[in-house]
Amino acid sequence: MQSEAGAAAHFRALESLYAAAPINGLFESRLSIVESGVARIAFMIEPRHYHAAGAAHGTSYFKMLDDAAFYACNSLVTDLFLLTTAFNLLFTRPLRAGPVVAEGRWISGQRRVFVGEARLIDADGEEAARGTGTFMRSRIALASLPGYGS
Repeated sequence: MQSEAGAAAHFRALESLYAAAPINGLFESRLSIVESGVARIAFMIEPRHYHAAGAAHGTSYFKMLDDAAFYACNSLVTDLFLLTTAFNLLFTRPLRAGPVVAEGRWISGQRRVFVGEARLIDADGEEAARGTGTFMRSRIALASLPGYGS
């Protein structure tokens, strides 16, 4: 079992890893791991994220839901990077420009496969989407990744 200080250091290192990922240059977003098994990503939807009909494209939904569920699960694993093996997504309402929060939670599993869920909450406090993913341990050491712990 990890100490509170060790867990907090791991959470901050994962937040740094998220910020260092090149894909996150496309989205104004910030990851916060608030406790073991819980992650939140605050981000902005902008018109540049829209599809032809004037609302956020599904890539924005998927990316943020996957990331929130992934980091909630990886908060429980201190040595290896997890990989998404499957993700199911349910769209419930369109997102337009403004702030959104992706809330991710670990649901089950702690050996090889983890299950996490996430939901998107828009500026009005309404759920815009939810998803469930499975994540498995890779052979990639977290400590070897640029950004982890920087």
